[in-house]
Amino acid sequence: MRIHNRIQGIPYWRLSGFYFLFFVTVGVILPYWALYLKSIGMDSRQIGILSSIMVFTKIFITFFWGWIVDHTGRRMRVIQIASLFSAISFALVLFVDSFWGLFLVLLVFSVFWSASLPQIEAATLAHLGESTHAYTSIRVWGSIGFILAVWLLGMVFEVISIGYVPLIILASVIVVWLMSHSIPDNRSVHGEHAKESLATILLRPEVIALFVVCFLMLASHGPYYTFYSIYLEDNGYSSTFIGQMWALGVIAEVILFMYMHKLMIRCRLKLLLMASLLLAALRWLLTGFFVDHVFVLIIAQTLHAASFGMYHAVAIQYVHQYFRGHLQGRGQALYSSSSFGAGMAVGSLVCGYAWDKVGALVCFEAAAIAAIVGMLISWIFLRN
Repeated sequence: MRIHNRIQGIPYWRLSGFYFLFFVTVGVILPYWALYLKSIGMDSRQIGILSSIMVFTKIFITFFWGWIVDHTGRRMRVIQIASLFSAISFALVLFVDSFWGLFLVLLVFSVFWSASLPQIEAATLAHLGESTHAYTSIRVWGSIGFILAVWLLGMVFEVISIGYVPLIILASVIVVWLMSHSIPDNRSVHGEHAKESLATILLRPEVIALFVVCFLMLASHGPYYTFYSIYLEDNGYSSTFIGQMWALGVIAEVILFMYMHKLMIRCRLKLLLMASLLLAALRWLLTGFFVDHVFVLIIAQTLHAASFGMYHAVAIQYVHQYFRGHLQGRGQALYSSSSFGAGMAVGSLVCGYAWDKVGALVCFEAAAIAAIVGMLISWIFLRN
């Protein structure tokens, strides 16, 4: 991680620390939240709905947070307030275990939790200035935090009850709020104007295509993010193995992030994005057809480096190129809305209804098709 020594004037370790702690929280939620819901009696439809809430709100609310930031110039203040209310609202999970009770609590929590990541992405890119190719050297610490969380908790839940998941998430969210106070506001873009209006940019065919591709890529992750842990558990794998598999995917992502800045200098963004979509389709097919073969599952998990790591790094660069100046916050928010919001919500919701009716294999096949369609759209409409 020597690259930060060559970029002067950025709070490298504070930004990296925020990513680390934020994705520790994600590393609790993604693999273990569905298992917790299953443990308290929720069926697959209810699990799909409750999982989709935490991403569905991003469709609309992240743009609201981006608008506030772009009009006030107080990015870190917004993150601090949103992180505080994330902790306060999630604390209510400790007192409810009914479907509708959890639905309402998660809805409020998600409104505030969805504010932070798009804005910390914008803050990081603003601090980097012309060195945006170095983004992955900061973002990689989020992946490291995720790895540690899923790996350690996989072993912890062999010893303690999965019922401790809400308490662990709450503690993690509180630490994220505390960390947010250590980061200075980035180089201000308040009052700096882009050459085009937001409406003009959004009507450009390549921008529409980019957001459609982002939607399809994250929708294809629906079976994985919502049911992968349950899928492995139902096929006889232990919680330790489940945690190790989640961690393995992100270890592959970390390795890619270490070299991604070099790839983006040498390769065209369009080709990197198309490759990530093609490898995502391969990943879902391997996961669906070869669940009984540990070696194939391991190979499939290493493809997380492409289906998420490469994809996300390239998408962030495209968004940064299209949305400049005072539109930066809303640009990152729209990326989050279309992918981690609408894409993951639709993928989780559809999978929640289809999982018991048509089976896991069909869900993973549909995920592969979504990724292939995204690759074709990239090929036709995106520029280099």
